[in-house]
Amino acid sequence: MEGGIAAFVATAVLVVVAIRLRAQRKRAASLDLDDKSWLRPPETQEDPLGRHAPVVDFHVHGSEARVTFDVPLPDADDEVLDELLVDEAVEVVREKRHVLPIDDVTEIVVLAGRGETREVGRAKLPSPGELPPPSVSAEMLSFSHLARDPFVSQFESDSVIQVETKIQVPSDDLRPLREEIRVPKGLERGMRAKGVDPESLSGPEFVLAILELFDYKVVSAGEPDTYMATKGTIQTFIRTEIHESGAHPELEERLIRKFIVEFGTSGAQRGILLTDKWGPYMIHEVERNEPRVRFVTRERIQRFIDSMALG
Repeated sequence: MEGGIAAFVATAVLVVVAIRLRAQRKRAASLDLDDKSWLRPPETQEDPLGRHAPVVDFHVHGSEARVTFDVPLPDADDEVLDELLVDEAVEVVREKRHVLPIDDVTEIVVLAGRGETREVGRAKLPSPGELPPPSVSAEMLSFSHLARDPFVSQFESDSVIQVETKIQVPSDDLRPLREEIRVPKGLERGMRAKGVDPESLSGPEFVLAILELFDYKVVSAGEPDTYMATKGTIQTFIRTEIHESGAHPELEERLIRKFIVEFGTSGAQRGILLTDKWGPYMIHEVERNEPRVRFVTRERIQRFIDSMALG
């Protein structure tokens, strides 16, 4: 009797092993050995801000190459911004000439605007199909060589002492931050030339746009409202907190603690929380105990902008 039970158990085990081996063979047979996709890092979604002004239309008609940029223009004419866009248009044509002949082109016509476009300038070519050398002003879309990196200045040893927090928090709702800050003209031009309207941004969005002007590569960090900004070998973890109308105007303690945990698991060398809310005194103590993190709060954003020293 015992021998029969032992034989039954042994048979059952063999059957299970055989089924598992067959399943493994089927999985192995279905593998694509040439597929190396698992070696690739996960895709990240880049910030829509690009290196150049966004082009919405380009075509050649007779002797004219017409370039249209999707950029928000100021109400009044800005000769410097117009000149910057003309130089950008020349670079667009320089890139396009490899796929579209420009042998008969004698002039580049530049249009810009958001919704409704208008002509902002023209560039005459030295001769048909011959483009001028790259202009120095074409590099104005990157401010890394014109001003100090605003993020680096935040981590200098005396920044915590210089930047104070607002202890008295007003009880009424906060006004739009854009109404309370001063933006250097050069910075505003650079942002518009990249397709960013400085008039419509929240505080955190404004700072993220500034990063692109200083050659930071900004990508999503996975969670909502979190980003990783990379420049050279330095990575900065960023969390943004935008004030909603009617919400508490001061940064909550739970959000501060959440940011500290997220930074600790991000692997970044430094971390910044951007918000257009007021900063509580607690952030002063956090920065003192953890020098790798900073809080750019409502009362600190103007100093952040001024640190770039752009006229």
